[in-house]
Amino acid sequence: MGERRTWADKKAEIMSRPGAGAAYEAARIRFELGEAVRRRREQLGLTQAELAERTGLKQPAVARFEAGGTMPTIPMLERLAEALEMRLSVRLQPLREAS
Repeated sequence: MGERRTWADKKAEIMSRPGAGAAYEAARIRFELGEAVRRRREQLGLTQAELAERTGLKQPAVARFEAGGTMPTIPMLERLAEALEMRLSVRLQPLREAS
């Protein structure tokens, strides 16, 4: 058996692979969008089924989105924002200012 490595070592190895940074960033965006939708849905006291009905989606599609499993289109984000009584705002930031 090989030597045990830390998570930080494993992550560094994975992130050094070509395309890993872009894939990680896409996953981060999906996760953060899903988390924001879930938080707002819960604030409004809506179930996933109720949000699905408001957006014209099926409940499993809402569940996948909230789990970060899908990358939405701008029109989909607009439908979600309206259903969640919010306004969609897209912002581009220089990398050095992004956190």
